[in-house]
Amino acid sequence: MAEDTHNNNNISERLHEAFMSFLIWREKHVKEKTFVIFLSLIVGVLGGFAALILKSLIHLISSVLTSHLDVTEGNYLFFIYPVVGILITVLFVRYVVRDNISHGVTRVLYAISQNKSRLKKHNMYSSMLASSITIGFGGSVGAEGPIVFTGAAIGSNLGSWMRMSPRVLMILVGCGAAAGIAGIFKAPIAGMLFTLEVLMIDLTTVSVMPLLIASITGATIAYTFTGYDVEFFFIQSEPFVTSRIPFAILLGVFTGLVSLYFTRVMNMMENYFGSISNRWLKLAIGGALLSCLIFIFPPLYGEGYGSIVSLLDGNVGGILDGSMFYADRDNVWFILTFIALIILTKVFATSATNGSGGVGGTFAPSLYVGCMAGFFFASLINHVFDLDLSVKNFALMGMSGVMSGVMHAPLMAIFLTAELTGGYELFLPLLIVSTLSYGTIKIFEPYSIYAMRLAQRGELLTHHKDKAVLTLLKINNVIETDFMSVRPEMSLKEMVGVIAKSNRNLFPVLDAEGHLLGVVLLDEIRNIMFRPDLYRRMYVKKFMSIPPARIEVGESMETVMKIFDDTGAWNLPVVENGKYVGFVSKSKIFNSYRRVLRHYSED
Repeated sequence: MAEDTHNNNNISERLHEAFMSFLIWREKHVKEKTFVIFLSLIVGVLGGFAALILKSLIHLISSVLTSHLDVTEGNYLFFIYPVVGILITVLFVRYVVRDNISHGVTRVLYAISQNKSRLKKHNMYSSMLASSITIGFGGSVGAEGPIVFTGAAIGSNLGSWMRMSPRVLMILVGCGAAAGIAGIFKAPIAGMLFTLEVLMIDLTTVSVMPLLIASITGATIAYTFTGYDVEFFFIQSEPFVTSRIPFAILLGVFTGLVSLYFTRVMNMMENYFGSISNRWLKLAIGGALLSCLIFIFPPLYGEGYGSIVSLLDGNVGGILDGSMFYADRDNVWFILTFIALIILTKVFATSATNGSGGVGGTFAPSLYVGCMAGFFFASLINHVFDLDLSVKNFALMGMSGVMSGVMHAPLMAIFLTAELTGGYELFLPLLIVSTLSYGTIKIFEPYSIYAMRLAQRGELLTHHKDKAVLTLLKINNVIETDFMSVRPEMSLKEMVGVIAKSNRNLFPVLDAEGHLLGVVLLDEIRNIMFRPDLYRRMYVKKFMSIPPARIEVGESMETVMKIFDDTGAWNLPVVENGKYVGFVSKSKIFNSYRRVLRHYSED
């Protein structure tokens, strides 16, 4: 046994030495840009396979559970399946993963902004397994958030193993996310645009090729193993004519308001579940709410893509399959009411799934709600005003509108809708609806559903160069601590002795407990420091001054720079609960700012 262990250790050491030799050889002989393109290809392949496995697992679990259900009546198993799925997920996350893996896209954004684009190893599989259980058992969420998390983790860990810099890691994280989206939707353009609009990775000469390669590779994997059919087969039986443009404009505003409703309710429910500390109580409340909603509205089961296919195929009555309202399939007004209630309740089902411990994203729910909203809008106008708007066309446009509003990604929404359905002939109305929806929600919500919480904490990296660099800078990295402190009861003579030993012209005044009382500026005492007659009569407390502001440890760099601008100071003290920590200078910040800007802007 001891000999086997020794042999295993020798093999591990040899492998490690060989790997390190490879890295050294690569640095000497292969340019970084070339190597990043090679890595993006690997990330694309792995991300594509991850998407394929996730979709297959969800389909397998869902088929096993629902294939035998009767579509002509309500199914009481819908009360059981979602709760069982979330319970299994909670146990898996708590006892196997032992880490929080919810809100995948938000966590990727946080890693980019605050953790040098580093994600944990288990993120390469944990959210994928957890979400397949959640969604397969009926959780009303999407697989896109988890696949973004998985793909990003693949890119991050591969880059870390290859000892790549944070700037390159950021690109590889984007490659993984792009490959995941491209693979799960067969949409390479949308995958790339997702990284630019949602993850807010800059499109530069360095990043464009890796992102394209990863997206195309991920989509190629999907096409190779699942065929060349689009995700939602769509035949445009009615052309879009210019006389319909006013209705497209109205739909854009309508979907923008639906996006606002979706975002606000999602945040409200997330805050509610966040206020509950007992995870089993969360499971009970969320599971009960989700199960009741799915029993009443079976289209809320899982991702709900079957309902989208039914609407696009013209099988409107199919949306009542498996419900206790099956007999009303021919009642148009009942179906419209049913769809309106689905639009209103989908966000509650999604937030209940995630809030109770399930793992899934809001990408698919926004796509789903958009399809329902577009169909409802066109059908209502047709019946009220006796028009003949194409409900299929407007369902497609609604997808683009709500996705654009919820995710603040109009370009991605346009191309994803076109790539998902093959509806490229609707490009003009998709542009109109997506742009107006985005413009409408921007009036009320400046950030997407993924980014708003990070933005509120000042932890969001954006395309705004100045804000992005300030987000990357950390106050702890620019604090200077080589200042000699003095006490308020010290005499001028003792003060002169401290000055003689220091190479600084600024001195913090501290009490016995280390609390900052004030500062002494060398320029302000220069006229008295050479007067021996004052050495024993003047004390620090008489000539110290109060700093114009104090900076608390942990404050964002954007806030710090605003304080500098407001006060006009060049040096400000940093405190933690009133206790002195050090000083931060504007010149040190500028030097760090320039270094970070050059590092992350290299082409």
